[in-house]
Amino acid sequence: MAFKYAIALTGGIATGKSTVASLMALNGMRVIDADSISHKILDDSHAWVEENFGSEYVNNHKVDRTSLGNMIFSTPHAKKTLEDFLHPKIRAEIEKQSIKQDSFKFPYLIDIPLFFENGAYNIKDSVVVYTPSDVQLERFIKRNKYSEEESLKRIATQMPIDEKKAKATWVIDNSKNLKHLQQEVEDFVEIIKDKYLEKK
Repeated sequence: MAFKYAIALTGGIATGKSTVASLMALNGMRVIDADSISHKILDDSHAWVEENFGSEYVNNHKVDRTSLGNMIFSTPHAKKTLEDFLHPKIRAEIEKQSIKQDSFKFPYLIDIPLFFENGAYNIKDSVVVYTPSDVQLERFIKRNKYSEEESLKRIATQMPIDEKKAKATWVIDNSKNLKHLQQEVEDFVEIIKDKYLEKK
């Protein structure tokens, strides 16, 4: 059975989840990255993307995720078509990697951006990377160079970050600087180690 030792790592757009995933790995935690899995599956499915959405979204056998993303976000039907195709494949690969990680009998993280939204994974514990919504918007605009209107539209496709915070088992605060974030990650890793060693 998959997910026995799994902890879902999630957050919102531009709250710093990818940075936290990297810091977790540096601190010795094993991480399964749903984003990198989905990117690989999408590139491997470039012929399907071309057939369903058009050749303008594929360059040299790789999917142009930026232009495809722009189209998907403004076309609900296309978004559903893509998700119906991708999600079962992503889940199957995550399950496969999870079963392998469970064999080590120690907690590990699965980085799942839409963990709460989709409710697709039977994982009991979760950690949310939290940034106040105003800081989240500011960081998203700076990172993606979108207008405030477009940025708000993208952020609104996900559950509000404060709701995710309320649902989480643990919260990692990324409202300050990198040094503070590193400390938050180190503290979390210690909590996991202590919790696990108590159970043994």
